[in-house]
Amino acid sequence: MNHCIDVEGTRLPIKIDSTSNGEYMPRPLDLTSKTANKAAHSRITETARRLGVGRRTLMRSVCGAAVTLSAMNETFAAAGKTGGSYRVPAEACYEQAAADSVLAGHEFIFDVQLHHVNPHGDWRSKNPAFAEAIASFPQAARCQSDSPFDCVSGDYLIKDVFLDSDTDMAVLSMGPSAPFNPLTEEEAAQTRALVDALGGNHRLLIHGLCHANFPGHVERMNELHATFNVSGWKTYTQWGPEGVGFWLDDESTGIRMIETARAHGVKNICVHKGLPLVDLTYEHSTSRDVGVVATRFPDMNFLVYHSGFEQERREGPYNPKNDYGINNLINALHNNGLGIGSNVYAELGSTWRIVMRDPDQAAHVLGKLLKYFGEDNILWGTDAIWYGSPQDQIQAFRTFEISEEYQDKFGYPALTPQVKAKILGINGACVYDVDPITIRNKASSDRFSRTRQTYLVEKDPSFLTYGPKTRREFVALLRANGGFAA
Repeated sequence: MNHCIDVEGTRLPIKIDSTSNGEYMPRPLDLTSKTANKAAHSRITETARRLGVGRRTLMRSVCGAAVTLSAMNETFAAAGKTGGSYRVPAEACYEQAAADSVLAGHEFIFDVQLHHVNPHGDWRSKNPAFAEAIASFPQAARCQSDSPFDCVSGDYLIKDVFLDSDTDMAVLSMGPSAPFNPLTEEEAAQTRALVDALGGNHRLLIHGLCHANFPGHVERMNELHATFNVSGWKTYTQWGPEGVGFWLDDESTGIRMIETARAHGVKNICVHKGLPLVDLTYEHSTSRDVGVVATRFPDMNFLVYHSGFEQERREGPYNPKNDYGINNLINALHNNGLGIGSNVYAELGSTWRIVMRDPDQAAHVLGKLLKYFGEDNILWGTDAIWYGSPQDQIQAFRTFEISEEYQDKFGYPALTPQVKAKILGINGACVYDVDPITIRNKASSDRFSRTRQTYLVEKDPSFLTYGPKTRREFVALLRANGGFAA
């Protein structure tokens, strides 16, 4: 396997770009983000000269990430963004020990949302236009392999996640597609088996997919659970025949799905909320139903993927009258008598990646979740592989702090190292009923760990993202899939 190498160091280690996960329209970078990227490139060049190394050499080091975050932080501050900042000491740009002190954490990291496609699956022949659209992405076309699909495969996921990031454990999930999904449960289980064969049989879990309003989908949960030992059920309430979604509290669809999962002892219902899917019923992307079923099924866990975040609506302080995005999710809890420490969990996949470019919005997103959900009910997810390796998201999160101004003004808790450790992995481990200490002990001596230690001596991250970056790429993908409506 050979990643597309960036010999000249043209790609920043902290990836602030317009890439989408394929579920929402890519948004062009605003002027501040463009300025931040430009400043980071300039600082990389200056620092590399000062240290007497090449740009690529600097970017592959932890100091490269420090330089990039520092430049971005200064740009955001100059633009008057006061909600939060990436706290990186000046010496971290030049000294590895100083960079390690803020960027090379030792948390247990459990990513509850990964994706990839099967590069050889029959979805390619059954929906060739969809396959052609993915293959036409520039980053896929640059893939140094026999097929452009290889760069969004399980092999690349393993490298990007378990070699090029600090991730210890993860959950592989399915995307919204029917009937020809680019990743089936059987194929996800094959990726899990590959990880197991490499000595990491404690590192990867998989979801089962249930479109509860599709004929036979609830019924097939029995077979999927028995055959593939799924650890949770992923569902998209917007998805459905003719583009009409369903509610989790619909007796004939959502309730049947939850009761079936419950009967098999699978407690985790993972539902896409927010990031409304184009051409589908917007109302089913909202969180109205989450609180209803969480109250009805107190012994089940409801993992709200993306936390209800909507890219097109800017997040601010909580206002129940602004009933959209994360406010809508908070309202869903409050309207059903739920509060901190409930059985509803907010997941950060794509959401954190989007707000990384806007410290004010990032502070409101994290601040509201901490204030109204609690530090034990926020889960780490990255939506990798679409954004490439999640290491940049991890490093940015490690250094991010909510400002004292926003803490005082809006009552947000501080984002302390202890809180970050919970979000990055401890909370996910609790929800999926795994012991971080046991996993860490196994991981310390498994083949993955030994391979990574060898790899890190001459690591070669691509700093690529793989999802659609432009409106044209996204629209082509949408049309090729016949729209999201099935």
